[in-house]
Amino acid sequence: MSLKITFLGHAGFLFDDGRHTCAIDPWLDGNPVATIKAADLKTQHIVVTHGHADHFGDVEQIAKNNGATVYAAYEIIEFLNEKGYEKVQPGNTGGKLKTDFGFVAFTQAFHSSSMGGRYLGQPMGAVINIGGTTIYHCGDTGIFGDMKLIGELYKPDIALIPVGDRFTMGPEHGRRAAEMIGAKIAVPIHYKTFPGMLAEDISAFKPVGIEVKTMNPGETWTRG
Repeated sequence: MSLKITFLGHAGFLFDDGRHTCAIDPWLDGNPVATIKAADLKTQHIVVTHGHADHFGDVEQIAKNNGATVYAAYEIIEFLNEKGYEKVQPGNTGGKLKTDFGFVAFTQAFHSSSMGGRYLGQPMGAVINIGGTTIYHCGDTGIFGDMKLIGELYKPDIALIPVGDRFTMGPEHGRRAAEMIGAKIAVPIHYKTFPGMLAEDISAFKPVGIEVKTMNPGETWTRG
């Protein structure tokens, strides 16, 4: 079974197995590297790692445009309910949600999560199984030892790893994270979007024994 993986820019992706589409952290409007607008994204499902604007900011609009199911922390779901959106599936760290395409499982992440000063629950990573491929999106996080355990539990084929420094891991810590997770392929994310703020040189992201696949915003890669 093949899976189309499109990098939306920053930390956002769209996965398409030919029957189902699932986006994660699809921030497009206001994203200086995005190649499409929020109004143009078509997806049936949306996974949210945390409540910051550069991950969650366009989710309400995209969900309403598409009638998409949103998977996120309980507090984010409450926020969407207050906005009148109810096609939602709340989850939390350690839980697995069965879906039409496979599953979504939330993991811990070390970061923060808020919108306009409002607390939006615990930040999380997400493991998504779709099209016969298991993908671990680390979310925004620093490095932590249980990344090795997450790799052992879910055996992801692909790891999406933030390496932009300042707010997340930098390339050196990202390299070690990729080695702990143990996915065959690591895709660096959350870097270069804001020059002078996020790292632009990630040449130190060279995990041993892991294939690094660098993607440009708007690029689609077909796996399988």
